Amino acid sequence: MTAVSDSTDRDQPSTVLPAFPPGFRWGVATSAYQIEGGADADGRGPSIWDTFCRVPGAVANGDTGDRACDHYHRWAQDLDLLTELGVDAYRFSISWPRVLPEGLGRVEQRGLDFYRRLADGLRERGIEPFATLYHWDLPQALQDAGGWPERDTAARFVDYALTVQQALGDLVHHWTTFNEPYCTSIVGYAEGRHAPGAREGHGALAAAHHLMLAHGTAVRAMREQGRAEHRFGIVLNQSPAVPVSADPADVAAARRMDCLLRRQFTDPLFGGAYPEDFTETFGAITDASFRQDGDLEIIGTPLDYLGINYYYRLHVADAPHRQPDPALRSANDIGVDTSWRPDVPLSGMGWPVEPEGLTDTLTDLAARYPGLPPIYLTENGGVFPEHRNADGVIADPDRIAFLDGHLRAAHRAVESGVDVRGYFCWSLLDNFEWAHGYKHRFGLVHVDYDTLERTPRASFAWYRDAVAAQRG
Repeated sequence: MTAVSDSTDRDQPSTVLPAFPPGFRWGVATSAYQIEGGADADGRGPSIWDTFCRVPGAVANGDTGDRACDHYHRWAQDLDLLTELGVDAYRFSISWPRVLPEGLGRVEQRGLDFYRRLADGLRERGIEPFATLYHWDLPQALQDAGGWPERDTAARFVDYALTVQQALGDLVHHWTTFNEPYCTSIVGYAEGRHAPGAREGHGALAAAHHLMLAHGTAVRAMREQGRAEHRFGIVLNQSPAVPVSADPADVAAARRMDCLLRRQFTDPLFGGAYPEDFTETFGAITDASFRQDGDLEIIGTPLDYLGINYYYRLHVADAPHRQPDPALRSANDIGVDTSWRPDVPLSGMGWPVEPEGLTDTLTDLAARYPGLPPIYLTENGGVFPEHRNADGVIADPDRIAFLDGHLRAAHRAVESGVDVRGYFCWSLLDNFEWAHGYKHRFGLVHVDYDTLERTPRASFAWYRDAVAAQRG
């Protein structure tokens, strides 16, 4: 690992940010399939992403997560990076097929032992573990049995969650059930852009419902089994949909997109019902038997926190040439176009950089759902150009400006009364970026994918100093 230098570009933002509330958590986030590697190590079973990566054309350059950053073997080195960064919290995910290779039944103790070493290493360094139970890597055996459109998968998730909690509950106190159920259900089962690459029409809505049912059932079961200090939450991606004009058709299109991306998850969680415009958005569901009496009550089980992933907001226009398809084959079938404003800068992913969208997201959620639980910003980051300075520092000033702008936007929400408890930058390391493979780099730490050498970027030093300044 190359040590980080204090050298930075002279025009970078100040590390002195507005003061966040006492006890505010400062962290970074990763996920298992994106960094662990060790795909065949210690009895790990295949996941849907192992399978999807081998579908020709599914992932850029035919990349896979087989080795990724080899965090499975280099975890101690990566935890030392966290110590150097000065964060007090680390969000990671647990690989279901590493713990239950077939998704149910046989427990692979070596997998659990890895996560015990990881959580213990965090505790030894004074860093609070925030564990996510599901970050998209469903065991392939469960997908072969039908995957998330099948109700039984929700039951299998609860069994898995209880197994992990029982093994790690003395070390892990913050438990997140799911990361971005929208991506699992809609992107994975309707659009086919993510694993398992399915286009199941309204089956994607069944998948979304079963994900949320699994979440609520698991929280109830884990709360009963767990310790008094255990806290439970879920992570949702929130890209607010903004109409491109005041035209009623564009306003209606933005509302349909908001239903697809946000409210079909937040309304059942915090409002006790599906959105009133659900049928208007998706068309009549010919077979809604996946919804059963009592499900909404379970889904709405009270939470201790809500995780929000924010990257960008969507500028939405009506697309009459894309009429709603009752089969829901993709998001475009709800009759919308998304575009970006020409005056807004874009990240290397082509995403608009609009920090004010984060303020709006947080204040809107708090206003829409009175009694909303405390919020953690569980992912926020971007892909940006970089260069090596004469002294060898990897300078990424646009990433620094992005983090500065979004932290200030979060603080404005705090000032307006939103209960925000922490911020997790995405990501600690460059990693396997799903269907984009290794093309895009989000890390505060550069990873050489040939040698696996870790080199902290200038943004690493900036974030380190910003965190230190918050602590006085």
